[in-house]
Amino acid sequence: MNHPFIVTKEHRRFAEFANAVRKENTIGICHGDAGVGKTNSARRYSNWDDLEPYITTWGRRGDEDARHYAMAHRSRTVFYTPEVISRPKDVMQEIERWKTRISICAREHLLEVNPERAPDAMADLVELLIIDEAERLTPTALELLRDSHDRTHLAIILIGMPGIDQRFRHYPQLYSRLGFSHLYRALGRDELLFVLDRHWKRLGRTLDPDDFTDAQAIAAIERITRGNFRLLERLFPQIARVLKINQLDAITDDVVEAAASILVIGT
Repeated sequence: MNHPFIVTKEHRRFAEFANAVRKENTIGICHGDAGVGKTNSARRYSNWDDLEPYITTWGRRGDEDARHYAMAHRSRTVFYTPEVISRPKDVMQEIERWKTRISICAREHLLEVNPERAPDAMADLVELLIIDEAERLTPTALELLRDSHDRTHLAIILIGMPGIDQRFRHYPQLYSRLGFSHLYRALGRDELLFVLDRHWKRLGRTLDPDDFTDAQAIAAIERITRGNFRLLERLFPQIARVLKINQLDAITDDVVEAAASILVIGT
């Protein structure tokens, strides 16, 4: 089940980083542990959860067109995840296809706003390319992206696991063009409480960190997830399940432990 996006401090920091990369027309690296929220933030920033389904099935559809055109105009961003085994040529062709479709949608919005000042039909209006799982890119694909950046000044963000910045040191031409590096951190204590408060509310309950039972449950969640956003999102459906099966009202540390025992949690 998809829950409303929770805007955390780390997401705001990612948005500031992305805006800086975009403004400077440079290449940036975002790295962090698995599950901390890098992909969610990038998809949110690019409005990709809404735009991807719309531009995947190409063609006019009616009432929703104008909203998506306006969204593409505001975003001017392509979010792309290469396949595990992908040829450099295919990567570049897929990126160009997404860029073309976002540009067309953005231009349609500009045509509606001011037809006389709308850009040329072939204009590339995409300002930022975000590539997730960037470790999958081959050296040839990285060189093609670097060359494309040099020719078009398209801003690029490469998202990956810790150490991806060190890997790029082996590609001097690319590394010399890196303008920003951003570490996406796990949730801190205050942010964890902020997120937990919303999860408690979704279950129809109120979180009180000063309450002994809630404090124990918070401590158990903090120990199990270590602030990992993805683990939190996986844990709470199981907490809801344990509460329902056992007809319980309170989220206790025992409930949290029982829910966690169902999940496969890595080190």
